[in-house]
Amino acid sequence: MYSKIYLRLEPLGLELVAAAAREAGHSVRLIDLQCESHRNFFHLIRRWRPDVIAFSGNYLANVPEIIDLARATRALLPTAFISVGGHSVSFIPEEVLRHSAGAVDCVLIGEGETAITSLLDALAKDRANLSEVPGCITLDHRGPPPTFVKSLDDLLPARDIVRHRRKYFIGQLDPAASIEFSRGCPWDCVFCSAWTFYGRNYRVKTPERAVEELAQVREPGIFIVDDVAFIQAEHGMQLGEAIARRGIRKRYYLETRGDVLLRNKKVFELWKRLGLNTMFLGLEAIDEEGLKRYRKRITLSKNFEALKYARSLDVNVAVNIIADPSWDRERFKVVRDWCLEVPEVVNISINTPYPGTETWHTESRRLTTRDYRLFDIQHAVLPTNLPLPEFYKELVDCQRVLARKNLGWAALGQCAGIVARRLLCGQTNFIRMLWKFNSVYRPELQLADHRRRVKYEISLPPPSVATAQHRRLYIHENRGRDGRQIDRRTEEFVNATRMGTAS
Repeated sequence: MYSKIYLRLEPLGLELVAAAAREAGHSVRLIDLQCESHRNFFHLIRRWRPDVIAFSGNYLANVPEIIDLARATRALLPTAFISVGGHSVSFIPEEVLRHSAGAVDCVLIGEGETAITSLLDALAKDRANLSEVPGCITLDHRGPPPTFVKSLDDLLPARDIVRHRRKYFIGQLDPAASIEFSRGCPWDCVFCSAWTFYGRNYRVKTPERAVEELAQVREPGIFIVDDVAFIQAEHGMQLGEAIARRGIRKRYYLETRGDVLLRNKKVFELWKRLGLNTMFLGLEAIDEEGLKRYRKRITLSKNFEALKYARSLDVNVAVNIIADPSWDRERFKVVRDWCLEVPEVVNISINTPYPGTETWHTESRRLTTRDYRLFDIQHAVLPTNLPLPEFYKELVDCQRVLARKNLGWAALGQCAGIVARRLLCGQTNFIRMLWKFNSVYRPELQLADHRRRVKYEISLPPPSVATAQHRRLYIHENRGRDGRQIDRRTEEFVNATRMGTAS
């Protein structure tokens, strides 16, 4: 996972699933394999011998690792019930089951909190009958559709059972915890699976409940995991005002859209006063053609206006640009020059069709690899216009622009005070990050990844269609307007910006 340079995030999803199982009366332990070794995992299960083991598969690139772990676990604990859940595997449950060759008993699709409690209840009654568990899929049957938790207010992650809390960070926020104020996304960008997972539903946590949770978090840094922060101005203002009343002082990292930022300026100004440190904007493209390709229906001028306004807030601004495999040397040069001109931290990812995205169904180009491990937005899995070695060289040259501006001695000079304070607290994640670039981002390493022996291959995409039927992409049922906790004016704004009719 190439993103390990910049972040290592708290496993919030697993903590929420663990809390739900514990609330239902079960004894639960959690091991985060971002921070611990496979040896530690096997030591834990040998010593504890759990009845049920649940793996989280939020990233497609981790699927082979999960399957190998499940197979080894089956050999050690033949009677344990092994399940896999998470965002990415929700779109490929049958594949995971087939790859596991019997090691995985079921895949749970959809939200994990309701899925795990329903599964454990069913196992307590009759292990042989899982057909009534919502979102439960085995090789023999598919259970009823997955269900949502009744309210986000009912959720409180089991942060106390994670062992290495000081290892989680994102950029300068070291250490950092994660928190969610909302779930889902009402937009429908073609490269994204957040909206297809949640069925374009969007739910929020009440400000009172969110602040109660935030007050219990010890870490000084907070990563807000919402797909798009503060879509609805009223909710964002109420959250901020409640935090101010409680006198909570944290430093925040959030992700949002340029058009949301421009629409809700007062919200972001309030959060700047509360401690907003870094804002990530998914520009995706620096030309109108690119924005149209990814169905980011915001004009280029609006994106640049949003960047200008974000700078005026005096916060760190990071942006993402999607590199398409069709790019030639000239296109890379244009992007590289732009990266040098702007003050923002620029992340460049590669256009990658993922199961669950509309692109997976409409992309006509054939995959050049089916190795799950390469589906990480840092490897080209579609044919490239340039020879692959040259494509990676151009890509890394662009990424080095980021490194020269924001890593190494340049960053150390700009952030000397932050580094000193982190070191005084015994935190080294951020300073280690500053010098990792050259050891990770190298064209020869990316090429070598393509030559690794492939043990598990993802299935080919379905036959290409001009337009994918959205209802067939959804994991959770689309509840329409009733499924989005936003006011009428925000709903109109969302619809206008997703249809390209906003001024």
